[in-house]
Parts: sequence; structure tokens; C-alpha cells
Amino acid sequence: MSSRRLIVLDAGPGTLQAWVRALGHALEGSGPALAPLPSGPAAQRDGFAAAVGADSTVDVVADVAQPAQLALVIPTSGSTGAPKAAMLTAAAVHASAAATHSRLGGPGRWVLALPLTHVAGLMVVVRALAAGAPPADATSDGGFDPARFADTTGAQASRAAADGLRLYTSLVPTQLARLLDAPAGPQALACYDAVLVGAAATPASLRDRAAEAGVHIVTTYGMSETCGGCVYDGVPLAGVGAELDADGTVLISGPTLFAGYLGRPDLTAAAFDRQGRLVTSDRGSFDEQGRLRILGRTDDVIVTGGEKVAPARVEDALMSLPGVAAAVVVGVPDPEWGQRVAAVVVPHPGSTLTLHQVRQALAGALPASALPRQLLVVTGVPVLASGKPDRSAARALAAAQADQVRARTGKGA
Repeated sequence: MSSRRLIVLDAGPGTLQAWVRALGHALEGSGPALAPLPSGPAAQRDGFAAAVGADSTVDVVADVAQPAQLALVIPTSGSTGAPKAAMLTAAAVHASAAATHSRLGGPGRWVLALPLTHVAGLMVVVRALAAGAPPADATSDGGFDPARFADTTGAQASRAAADGLRLYTSLVPTQLARLLDAPAGPQALACYDAVLVGAAATPASLRDRAAEAGVHIVTTYGMSETCGGCVYDGVPLAGVGAELDADGTVLISGPTLFAGYLGRPDLTAAAFDRQGRLVTSDRGSFDEQGRLRILGRTDDVIVTGGEKVAPARVEDALMSLPGVAAAVVVGVPDPEWGQRVAAVVVPHPGSTLTLHQVRQALAGALPASALPRQLLVVTGVPVLASGKPDRSAARALAAAQADQVRARTGKGA
């Protein structure tokens, strides 16, 4: 370990140019390492700043013990407690960018549509720097704007064609869905040689819609500790290993792994097994072609009547129903079953969903233990700032519904 300057840099809207310059210097070793100050609640910003020994109210410099060649310190797990600070070396992010370009068919121009406060957004900048073509900014102060994305795409596609480069972007599933629904969205998406889609599971129905629109999407799996996506369409990037332990927990190895959590050697030691593999918080399986399928977080598994149910499997089945636009599945305490499978769903306009209809429709696709025993229809699934479903919020909504039903009828939902 060594000591190197670490700057906590604002990563809100309008800061891309500053990040391109600063990150370029960090990756070359001629500038300090960088930590993006998270957006969101003050408590989250303060928590991350404290993790790196900084004052969150200003850009600061801190001298801390770090690995050699440290380039980025990324906030992670802030939604479930005090944020941790994952340390990424220049070698790791370079390896990730090179492996991505190799998988996709070569370097290209990149359009940034994700926040710089998350590893997926920062890796867009890293890949653009590696390709020698600055990224184009499609982010907006008011949240994701499909029209702005389409306009940015058009301009960047012309530049890519003139330079003889490919064109790429990275999205979360919600953004992909909004673009497919927008007037100019499908045409803009079809300009890309590849659209990376990650941070949350991409429903099969959404993948089918994209394919019908001529959009080449690549689903990704990864996290801050792996420099973002490290498994594309179920296949690890070059040099990356993906294995399962006896319980089905996903284990990741290879050159894109992080160097540990800043100031937390205890958490760092717990993150790796004896073979130096990252022990993720996700459960997975391999299909007949050997592709990795993520079944959900290990702590999201629902145990109902003694049977284990993976929420992702139920969500995929729900999203195959014609009336369902979005869905998240959680476990809610149940006096008889221990936990009941609760589905929080958003219907398509004009569709009516009932628990009986849903159970009947899914009876042939899921075992009896995985069929929802509670249905909550909402106008929008709660999500985190990263775009992932906010399962804690969904669980609270389902539990509140169950309490209301119990108070009214004396029975569970």
C-alpha cells in the first residue's frame, strides 16, 4: 500500500468535461485518484465522504493509504447501509475497457446516458478515453430525456461514421423501455453497434421488443467491485472467470477485480474466498449453453413453506404476461408460510390484473410454491438511483397492503 492524493469530485449533471480531463490524468498516473461525490440524500453524501475521509460540502484532497495505481474510488451499497468505498486501479479499469471493446468488435464512440456517480457511467468515460474519442453527454438535469438522447445519438453517429468508429452506449432497462416507447427512440437505438443494458435484470419481453426494433442489445452483469459489467450475455469477458459455489453464489475472478474497500481491511478480507475470487451477493445458474443466469441476490431469496423461490424467475414469468409492463417480486412475512411471494406490478394501459388471473396464467410456467400469493398493482415500480428495483420499498408497499387487508378482514392479503 502507498499514499496518493484522492480528490472527491462533484459528479452531478454538467461535470462530464471536468471528469474526462481528471480521469484521463488519474489513469495515466499524472493526476490524483478520483472519487465521485454521490447525488441523493445528504446523509448518503456525508456517509460516502466520511468513508474516504473527506468533507462532502466541498471538493477536497485527502492523503490515505491506497494501493499503487489507484484510479477510482466508487461508492457502493449505499442503499442498504453505510456506503463502502471500492478501490479500482488503473490496471483494472483498463483491462475492463479493453475486454469490452474486444467483445463488442473494436473501439468506438460512446454516448453517456448514465450518471457519473455510478460505475457504469464512469466506465463509459474510461472506454471513450481508451478509444481516443471523448464521450458525448446525453444526460440531463431533469432526469433521462429520450429526445435529448436521440439528438445526441444522431450527432455522434455522424462523427463515428466519419471517423470509421463503431457507436456504443450503456443503459439501464428502464431507459431502454422509455426509448422504445418514444417517437424517435427506436430509430436512435438502431444506430448503435451495441447497446449495453445492465444494473438490473432485463425482462425477456423487453429484449424481444428491442430485437423487433432492430436494436442490438448486450445484457451485462457486474458491480462496482468488478469495474462494472464483466459478464456479457451470460459469457464472461476475456480473462474473467465466473463460477458458482455449492450454494449457487456467483464467484468472480480476473483482472477487473477491485483492490479492496478503502479503510476497511475487514470488509476486504470478507469479500474474497481463499482462491482470491470475489464472493458476490448474487445467486446464479448456468444454462445448457454454459451461459450464466442471475437468479437474484442471495438475501432476496424467498423461503415460503420451506421452499426457496428466486424472485428473478417469478419476475421473468410475470413480464411474459401481456398485461404486465413492469414487476418486482418480494417476500412478505406470513404466519402460515413464513414468507409469501408478493408481486408488485405495473399493468399496461387498459389492462386489469387480479391475483386469480395471474396465478392461473403462471400455473404452467412456475411451481406452485413460486406462484404469487399477493398482488399489488401500482403506477410505477420503486427504483433506486442506479435504476435497480428498490426491493425494500416494494416490500414495504406489499407489507402495508397486507396490514390493510388484515385490519379490514382479519385475514392476510
